[in-house]
Amino acid sequence: MAPLLFSLASAASWGVSDFLGGLQTRRLPVLGVLAVSQPAGLALIALLIPLMGADSISAGKLTIAALAGAASLGGLAAFYSAMAMGTVSVVAPIAALGVVVPVVFGLAHGESPGAIQLAGLIPAIAGVVILSYEERPDQVESARAARLSIVLAIVAGLGFGIFFTGLDAASADRPGWAILAVRVGGVTTVLAALLVTRPQLDGVGAAWPVLVVIGAFDVLANALFAIASTKGVLPVVAVGGSMYPAFTVALAHGVLGERLATIQWSGVVLALAGVAMIAAGA
Repeated sequence: MAPLLFSLASAASWGVSDFLGGLQTRRLPVLGVLAVSQPAGLALIALLIPLMGADSISAGKLTIAALAGAASLGGLAAFYSAMAMGTVSVVAPIAALGVVVPVVFGLAHGESPGAIQLAGLIPAIAGVVILSYEERPDQVESARAARLSIVLAIVAGLGFGIFFTGLDAASADRPGWAILAVRVGGVTTVLAALLVTRPQLDGVGAAWPVLVVIGAFDVLANALFAIASTKGVLPVVAVGGSMYPAFTVALAHGVLGERLATIQWSGVVLALAGVAMIAAGA
């Protein structure tokens, strides 16, 4: 029971972090949010390593972890942008389908996915199709933003999937250095993007406490999931951790008052069920 509780706690932390990040990008530039939350997370990880433990890993694996962090950063940027322009309750389950990427990667390298993973693809894909349903097609601008948010959610899922695949390839039993390298890769990518684009960061300074909290919840989720994975079997832990969109959707429903059509709620349920089945076969 304890490993499942730890993994569900990690899902709750990810859900809160994602919701707050998406909420902040409705009034602040995406890069501004990431420019504060990512370094804050990096500092916290450095403090947590003595508690988590860190087995030595090769330079090659550190590089893989850093690249995974860059992919995760790209996924977050797309995810936050999608939530800023679209419906959070639609965007979050679609982005969660990044768990398909490790399955595809395994297939490409000769692995045989379990029957439950293959079965999970059916409700997952059906859920995305249903979530793409637009209630008010007469509102052209709104419909265009909704479609773009779905595309960005798919891009986010791809970035998250690459992140999970890379982190798995780079991690040791005690993955402290790999997790640190992931965040270094993310922070480096943010800094490079800031130098290239030089965006206006009005309002970011005043919002820094919330942005630090976003980074803290993200790191807390990583730590809780790492603890869960050392105490329990991966299928159980993976299912608990994959439920983070449910918390994001619940917050969007309770805080923002988002309302979905009945058919869209069925899409949320199908997508989350597919994610859980795919994760269970990991």
